[in-house]
Amino acid sequence: MNLLRTRILGIYALALTLGLNSCTTAEKPMIKNKSANEILGNPDYRAISFGGYRGKNREQQPTIKELKEDLKIMSAMGIKILRTYNLQLPHALNVLKAIRELKQEDSNYEMYVMLGAWMDCRAAWTSEEPDHNRESEENNTSEIEKAVRYANEFSDIVKIISVGNEAMVHWASSYFVHPSVILKYVNYLQELKRMGKLSSDVWITSSDNFASWGGGEESYHLKELEELVAAVDYVSTHTYPFHDTHYNRQFWESPIEEADGYSDHDRVLMAMQRAAFYAQGQYESVKTYVHGIAPNKPIHIGETGWSSKSIGLYGNNGSFATDQYKQALYYAAMREWTDAEGISCFYFEAFDEQWKDSNHPDGSENHFGLIALDGQAKYALWDLVDSGAFEGLTRGGRQITKSFEGDSVLMLQTVSAPKRRR
Repeated sequence: MNLLRTRILGIYALALTLGLNSCTTAEKPMIKNKSANEILGNPDYRAISFGGYRGKNREQQPTIKELKEDLKIMSAMGIKILRTYNLQLPHALNVLKAIRELKQEDSNYEMYVMLGAWMDCRAAWTSEEPDHNRESEENNTSEIEKAVRYANEFSDIVKIISVGNEAMVHWASSYFVHPSVILKYVNYLQELKRMGKLSSDVWITSSDNFASWGGGEESYHLKELEELVAAVDYVSTHTYPFHDTHYNRQFWESPIEEADGYSDHDRVLMAMQRAAFYAQGQYESVKTYVHGIAPNKPIHIGETGWSSKSIGLYGNNGSFATDQYKQALYYAAMREWTDAEGISCFYFEAFDEQWKDSNHPDGSENHFGLIALDGQAKYALWDLVDSGAFEGLTRGGRQITKSFEGDSVLMLQTVSAPKRRR
């Protein structure tokens, strides 16, 4: 905790320093191909969650050209590992194809993928009552088969397969499955590796909420979860202080002792410091449980993020959590901590996606991206715009420019302090 406390003091500066990772140009062209073991936990291989959807529904699939635009932008951000979420739609396969094309065009281009296989329970997303003790075997098997096929076809790109996304957490009431379902497919993939039918360079995990990995209530502490901890190559855990500004707000609201003598700006900074500590606390709770079973098991962050806009629970009608300034502070704090600790952090997310809450344009789920739909870089990335990192890059024909036209005074006028604790 002391290391994080020291490092997070940088949160008190308005100017954020987000360094770019430089690529060493080899004298001779060479295929960039590293194992999961080499890239996970390596601060030179920063990670991010990526959905390239630009429309109001996922029927509007991004083209290869559009995906290549996004991939170049993420590379300019210093990203070298990205995460996808399911294989039922063309998106993930097209991402892999786009990366392959970029590698063929430039031998120095390097990008790896954490390939997500979606897991559902029986009757998920239907009018029937979901059966959380049984799986949707046809759908789940199809996802795993595609994951194996793509991992073998794009073996220089796919380095991680995630069996499920928040598939075990109980609040995912439409689809969550028992840990035994995840264990079944993790064991299957590990057996393929032992048989030489899947590269040993590929690491197998499941990406889930911190509670699902034993860091929360004891109701999750099942025998099958212990077996799953032992079976995965590493644990991919999620932490979202952002959502808990509403659901578990004790850490978020300003304590009574901050009522006098602190400006609203100071209270914002202290709240974001507490948010970063809160995320670390959830990570440590998972670590305590997991290392009690498998002491040397690596643990990385599969998701964390902060939305920049909300008309609902998290905006100025709710917890006052959303704006670009708070998002930037959280992003910088999480990157600095995880880089220093050798933790990969698949930050959520690279670009805004409006399909997630298509009926509410200002809904928080649509605004987790560090870059807006129109190519405007939010405050967290302004220094990269200043440095020329995005020079010559476009999104949908638009150059990457600063939000608020680069006016920090105008941006800060949108920032509200958290409520005072009663």
